[in-house]
Amino acid sequence: SSLSRSRRRRSSAGRGGREPAEVPKPAGWSQPPPEQKQNQAVLGVRPSQAGGWSGGLLESSTRLKPHEAQSYRKKALWVSWVSIIVTLALAVAAFTVSVMRYSASSFGFAFDATLDVLSSAIVLWRYSNAAAVHSAHREYMACVILGVIFLLSSICIVIKAIHDLAKRVLPEVDDFLYSVSVLSGILCTVLAVIKFMLGKVLTSRALITDGFNSLVGGIMGFSILLSAEVFKHNSSVWYLDGSIGVLIGLTISAYGIKLLIDMVPRVRQTRHYEMFE
Repeated sequence: SSLSRSRRRRSSAGRGGREPAEVPKPAGWSQPPPEQKQNQAVLGVRPSQAGGWSGGLLESSTRLKPHEAQSYRKKALWVSWVSIIVTLALAVAAFTVSVMRYSASSFGFAFDATLDVLSSAIVLWRYSNAAAVHSAHREYMACVILGVIFLLSSICIVIKAIHDLAKRVLPEVDDFLYSVSVLSGILCTVLAVIKFMLGKVLTSRALITDGFNSLVGGIMGFSILLSAEVFKHNSSVWYLDGSIGVLIGLTISAYGIKLLIDMVPRVRQTRHYEMFE
């Protein structure tokens, strides 16, 4: 019959090594546009075969094996705890110096050290859940919180620095301030480098942001010495201390605004994955 002949032809075609006919695409199907793939790459989220996110995972999920990811997660937790202890002690010392010597840079550093304590605490929350080490939504939420804290802190730093400039507060340095400045500059810079390295491996913007904050603290520690030395040799440059405070405050503010602009849309885009989980 015609039906059996048709079956024999299909069978012989398969044995002959011919490629099967392409499966027709459903109505309305189209290849995802290049812009969508580019956005997925920018978000750092792994795309699935359906063209969306594979559970809202970060790029680190494709780079690290499970045991490697957990090892780096524990290292991030340890670094965050060390950062909290160190910067909390430096913040207390710097606030004391700021009150005793009326130093805008000391106040700015103390506030930045306090900010570093908060940002490290947020990183602790970010990696407290072992199952969420690659969670994009948790990562972006941490970054949004960091952005808000950056903005609030920058306002306080700038206001204090402008107040000291208006009052013509002169910088002073003693042995205690010198010790705090050197110690804070070295420790914060070392912490920043470690956080940058871990953030790169884990593709964590939160860790990198925490590292940026530590780096700012290191710069401010050395800036206290710089402004005091310049004033010692040239008393007409009394405004350097307050100017550095304003510059640091504006830098933190700009970083916070950029962080919020980047991360708020990503929180919305990955929210349903977190709700599903």
